[in-house]
Amino acid sequence: MPSIQARFLHCYDGFTLDVDLELPGKGVTALFGPSGCGKTTLLRCMAGLTQATRGQLTVQGEVWQSDTLCMPTHQRPLGYVFQDANLFPHLSVRRNLLYGQARVPVAAQRIQLGDVVDLLGLAPLLERMPQGLSGGERQRVAIARALLTSPRLLLMDEPLAALDLARKSEFLPYLERLHDELDIPVVYVSHAPDEVARLADHIVVMQQGRAVATGPLTETLARLDLPIHLGEDAGVVLRAVVAERDAVWHLARVEFPGGSLWVRDGGHAVGHAVRVRILARDVSIALAPVAGVSIQNCLPATVEQMADDYHPALSLLRLRMGTSPLLARLTRRSSAALDLQPGKPVWVQIKAVALIG
Repeated sequence: MPSIQARFLHCYDGFTLDVDLELPGKGVTALFGPSGCGKTTLLRCMAGLTQATRGQLTVQGEVWQSDTLCMPTHQRPLGYVFQDANLFPHLSVRRNLLYGQARVPVAAQRIQLGDVVDLLGLAPLLERMPQGLSGGERQRVAIARALLTSPRLLLMDEPLAALDLARKSEFLPYLERLHDELDIPVVYVSHAPDEVARLADHIVVMQQGRAVATGPLTETLARLDLPIHLGEDAGVVLRAVVAERDAVWHLARVEFPGGSLWVRDGGHAVGHAVRVRILARDVSIALAPVAGVSIQNCLPATVEQMADDYHPALSLLRLRMGTSPLLARLTRRSSAALDLQPGKPVWVQIKAVALIG
């Protein structure tokens, strides 16, 4: 049974949020979609910060909101991380963290100060004041403070939105550690495909106040019937395991259900679970294996579905490699020349693979 069930109807300023969701009770669920689609409003309704016109919310069997009950935010065992860290400027990092911990009775404290300090690399920052921290450091402190409330649900509203590219690169590994090491469900708002690909297990695609798709990340990103268009970011994320490392060429072979791929060695040990992201623009199609080319990742696949793409010259194909999905972007002329159609066996040549975690 899903551990988070959320149904909200909320009308405001001519906009209507109307969602009915069942979310997993573990891992990271991304609320994904363009600006103004209702992601933050949904998150605020879950937190009780926005009073929905009608709403029901059950978290791990506990009713937080119903037709007859609306638990106030301060009574909901949740942590909330905003776009702005909102640290207390007059308190040191240590005292900001202890403020969060003090909200929880000692007997109910499941997460300790030392744990989050180690997890988020905060030891060198503890005696510093917020005004002396970078944006990424402030967000790490904000997450730690939220975790020290020992929440049963962690809500994150675009925590990377205010960071530049360099700070995002520094910050993302800490979010990945949260994903790997904490047994707390996270609902994460984002409109950035790279963040979703790197962090999410489950995705809810939002458009105009409604959830137009929801499901596991790998299969949902591979759908061709979604009304949102990712353009150059269209692609899939596959879960894989490092099977072999080639020290001479600094490459690693990763295995997934359906085959294996050579990628740049990220330093992970053999047996380590990783994610790989393959963009549709980096996949070409052949009717037979091709020799004498630089592309070394060539795998058998079957065409499952074809659809028009964002430009009339292009088509987007969904293929299946074993049990794993793949997207490919071709010109419609190429598709016609190869006589591509659902059910046809082909060979896919994958020009680039990003190891993202």
